[in-house]
Amino acid sequence: MTVSANTLRTHLDYTTWATARLLAAAAELSPEEQSRDFDTSDKSVVGTLAHIFAADRVWMARVHGRTPGKFITPADRDLALLLREWPALLALWKGWAASLTDESAAMVLTYQDTKGNTWSSPLWQIVLHVVNHGTHHRGQVAGFLRAMGHVPPPLDLIAYYRELS
Repeated sequence: MTVSANTLRTHLDYTTWATARLLAAAAELSPEEQSRDFDTSDKSVVGTLAHIFAADRVWMARVHGRTPGKFITPADRDLALLLREWPALLALWKGWAASLTDESAAMVLTYQDTKGNTWSSPLWQIVLHVVNHGTHHRGQVAGFLRAMGHVPPPLDLIAYYRELS
């Protein structure tokens, strides 16, 4: 199985759209709400958003053949940084994907994980992983917003498709 380059570009556009919506919602929260500990692995709204951002950055380095630096830094856990740097990172993803063809999307990338293990995956699987990983954790943040009495923005893929038409 492979996925077309156009489908990959659409999914990267979706993740950009959903991330922008959730960042805007997070920016409306008080500092206390942004950092409230929900007893999850990434703790808070900002911590979970920083986790997604860091993963997007790691995978961007990998698809460019670079070894990523540290996965996440304390500086990443800052909403102002995320609001400033994440859109630029997602623009890099979109720029990278602009030249993808169906053939290049099937190319296998060999990389090392953060523990030094070597893996190989087709580029289309990596792109779908990046999008799916973000979707999973954005869902967590949407749940945090609800738990604090806020209504999260619609983030479903179908909502994105509806906006396109």
